[in-house]
Amino acid sequence: MLFDFEVRACTRVCAASGKPLQPGDIYFSVLTVETAQTVRHDFAADAWQGPPEGNLGWWRSRVPTKDTKPKLAPAEVMLNLFVSLADQPQESQFRYVLGLLLIRRKGLRREESFVDEAEQEIITVSVPKSDDQYELLVDEPDNEQAQQIQQRMIDLLYGDGEIPTTDTSSSNVGDEAA
Repeated sequence: MLFDFEVRACTRVCAASGKPLQPGDIYFSVLTVETAQTVRHDFAADAWQGPPEGNLGWWRSRVPTKDTKPKLAPAEVMLNLFVSLADQPQESQFRYVLGLLLIRRKGLRREESFVDEAEQEIITVSVPKSDDQYELLVDEPDNEQAQQIQQRMIDLLYGDGEIPTTDTSSSNVGDEAA
């Protein structure tokens, strides 16, 4: 069974002041773990005090206007989330899909695959910038689970809850990253 993160898209309301974020406003998003759940908080630029200690990642963005397209969270944020999910077996399908996204975006490099003693396929991946290596369990979701994972990815990693229509394989993933 999938563990539900209950992470939403940008609320367009500052978490500190409660003031609405208007189209074109700069804001900061931060991912934190609260009571074993990953939570996203958005802050207006003038209320931003910096990221809290122990955050998974943060980034600077702009509330989209009707002419702008949403941007994917920075690769560093996605990589931090990927690493943090390693010890959560109930998240293996979500982590697998996130790992594939990171491989596609060149945030991870596929090294080799093998079958472990439990007869599960494992892919060894590395981070090109640091050569850190991780194991990724191949755990393909069925169609229903894939739709749930897709919605979680949208809510967690995109600015306004929509998948961009442009090619997301470029390295420009956001304005600034932590």
